[in-house]
Amino acid sequence: MSNTRGKGTICVQGGYTPKNGEPRVLPLYQSTTYKYDTSDDLAALFNLEAEGYIYTRIGNPTLAAFEQKLTELEGGVGAVATASGQAAIMLAILNICGSGDHLLCSSTVYGGTFNLFAVSLRKLGIEVTFFNPNLTADEIVALANEKTKLVYAESLGNPAMNVLNFKEFSDAAKELEVPFIVDNTLATPYLCHAFEHGANIVVHSTTKYIDGHASSLGGIVIDGGNFDWSKFPEFVEPDPSYHGVSYVERFGQAAYIVKARVQLLRDYGNCMSPFNAYVSNIGLETLHLRMERHSQNALAVAQWLSQHERVEWVNYPGLKDNENYALAQKYLPKGASGVLTFGVKGGIESAKQFIANVKLAALVTHVADARTCVIHPASTTHRQLSEEQQRLAGVTPDLIRLSVGIEDAADIIADLAEALSGGKQYADHHC
Repeated sequence: MSNTRGKGTICVQGGYTPKNGEPRVLPLYQSTTYKYDTSDDLAALFNLEAEGYIYTRIGNPTLAAFEQKLTELEGGVGAVATASGQAAIMLAILNICGSGDHLLCSSTVYGGTFNLFAVSLRKLGIEVTFFNPNLTADEIVALANEKTKLVYAESLGNPAMNVLNFKEFSDAAKELEVPFIVDNTLATPYLCHAFEHGANIVVHSTTKYIDGHASSLGGIVIDGGNFDWSKFPEFVEPDPSYHGVSYVERFGQAAYIVKARVQLLRDYGNCMSPFNAYVSNIGLETLHLRMERHSQNALAVAQWLSQHERVEWVNYPGLKDNENYALAQKYLPKGASGVLTFGVKGGIESAKQFIANVKLAALVTHVADARTCVIHPASTTHRQLSEEQQRLAGVTPDLIRLSVGIEDAADIIADLAEALSGGKQYADHHC
């Protein structure tokens, strides 16, 4: 099939093409090991001279098809699936940074990512500077030093819901001659084409919209093949753990993702299970349909909340009066995804009472699946951050994060109306 296929077609048929007589649906290869006829056959794999599977910690046919589909969706050159979104972020960073290095990061990243960077990476000797995502390219560059190895941001901040100004971040990374890594989880490759806007590496928590059903953990790192790694010694100098291979010399534009797989995934073992890849791939087949519905529903809910007398404020990039609306139109033309935030009059106690009142929506530690869910980030997902760090991340004490599902929008709104009115029994009616 043509390489110019649409995103919807790739969601359904990308990554796996059955041969004559093979299963129409991607099979689950639930095996840790692979049989070879000769020692020379297996040795060629260990020498990175042939393609194939050594051990499922490094690669597996089901995983490979899932990775290839997401590579096609993002428009990259290769991908590595991991055990979780956090594992993907960690792998993406450690494939570049080591003790003594420094990275620049938008302050509005997800609380778990903020904590990973601010605490765990610092324990490994990697320093992080967080900055306001509204800075210009020149202002970002001014924060760098001679040890800066990368620039990191989210296409849609979680839960700040700020739309990434790709141009400023990309320009800064190019000026510094370092890679630009983008977490595209909330926007997804269907709504946002990160590589086309200057990203070099993309990461996802596939647990979210890609799986779409809150059924399987996972993450993925995708290489855009659009960065010159020849200036990074660890990609050029011989790797003693692989008989002195130079990743740039042997693999060219795919040097980054090959190193991530055969060096880091091999040694750290944070791989995705074949079963989770199988389940996530089934979810991925409907990504294009779900993201359209998520975006439509979220906009309808945001517009309704904006008119409610008990709602103090609403933050959704799809609203015309939102400060991120222009960026959303530029970088998210198909829709602004399914997550929004808002504040209820009365502050934190009113926010908690509202959450206690909802019936259709559920209070869960999750975001971005088919079912509507709600959470109070300041006391949950961002609880480990100080109040100052929370505000840097866009989290205020009264903020409620609502992940709008693909149910009927009228029923979602009815549930919110009942919760805001004091939690009367939810009635199955349309409004």
